[in-house]
Amino acid sequence: MRIAVYGGSFNPPHLGHVAAARAAIEALRPDRLLVMPTNTPPHKQLEPNSPSPAERLKLCRLAFGEIPGVEVSDLEIRRKGKSYTADTVAALREKYPDAELCLVMGTDMFLSFRSWNRWQAILEACTLAVLSREEDDREAIGRFKAELEADCGARVELISHRPLPMSSTEIRERLRRRRGAEELPGAVYERVIRKRFYGARSELSWLRQMVRPYLRDERVPHVEGVESTAVRLAERWGADPDDAAEAGILHDVTKAQSKEKQLKLCKKYGIMLETAEIENPALLHALTGAALARDRFGASDEICSAIRWHTTGRPGMSTLEKIVYLADYVEPTRDFEGVEKLRALCFEDLDRAMCLGLEMSIDDLTERGRPVFHDTLDACEWYKKVTEQG
Repeated sequence: MRIAVYGGSFNPPHLGHVAAARAAIEALRPDRLLVMPTNTPPHKQLEPNSPSPAERLKLCRLAFGEIPGVEVSDLEIRRKGKSYTADTVAALREKYPDAELCLVMGTDMFLSFRSWNRWQAILEACTLAVLSREEDDREAIGRFKAELEADCGARVELISHRPLPMSSTEIRERLRRRRGAEELPGAVYERVIRKRFYGARSELSWLRQMVRPYLRDERVPHVEGVESTAVRLAERWGADPDDAAEAGILHDVTKAQSKEKQLKLCKKYGIMLETAEIENPALLHALTGAALARDRFGASDEICSAIRWHTTGRPGMSTLEKIVYLADYVEPTRDFEGVEKLRALCFEDLDRAMCLGLEMSIDDLTERGRPVFHDTLDACEWYKKVTEQG
């Protein structure tokens, strides 16, 4: 039996890692490739906002789980402490005494091999299978291979591999800047965003695709309009345009759900409802949308709050909350008496626009014989006082 072992911190596991695993399988033809995420890397310190070892194990299973012949092992995770390869090899040798073990590694790890803990024991137990990261590494790899073979009787196999130009360090930085989706397996990226590992923020193009199945066709132009209007207002009033766009994309994510499903979501997320909210289903989607945005898409507290209050408003709203409330009111598909005046005011005086928008909403609900929620009434009184004092 031939067992290949591919270890690393996988923080996060990216498409370069997946390509390397496939290259190792093709070159070595092992009966099994063990992907071995470390518990604690002995040679570096993980960033404070990195996922836990157990979470990195889950990410690895998402990244590698569908590759035939691959098994994601929790051996080092279960062992706790620093993950020394020599300990892992010893455990595998005990479990598979007759197997040929091949240790898969990249150029940098191979060229530093003599600095590893108990490296001689690893050489005695394993064949080293080396993946080159760069074309220029070939000469250095060849020299060190010959050195190990001559001095130690090492068994070294070189794997011809054109690596993808990816770095976990750079990907983590890109994730913080709403980039990196194209460098991670889809399921890995989705979980990273959902859990906000590394301070990741979702790529807006990805988020639009993910939200689209939640929307009815006729709702799409409205959501697109809210996003674009929220971005323009954010640029005008000094808010983060990307956060405004994210809130706009997500603000109606549960709008299409029936009252029964909305109430189930409230129960799932522990949302306490007032009688007026239960009796008026139109109010529920702001509550459930904020909760779903946080749970499913990892939305920040500020974005979730903007979604939460985009229907009723509230006293003392943040700038982003006001932007999303007004963008929902005046986006390009809206057509009602007074909308042009309100649109213009949104870019002139945000608080006066809130006051006018809330008054218009109260008048509209009253004319239609609909109850006005107390948050809207309280918000209207608040902004009347703010504009009178201003």
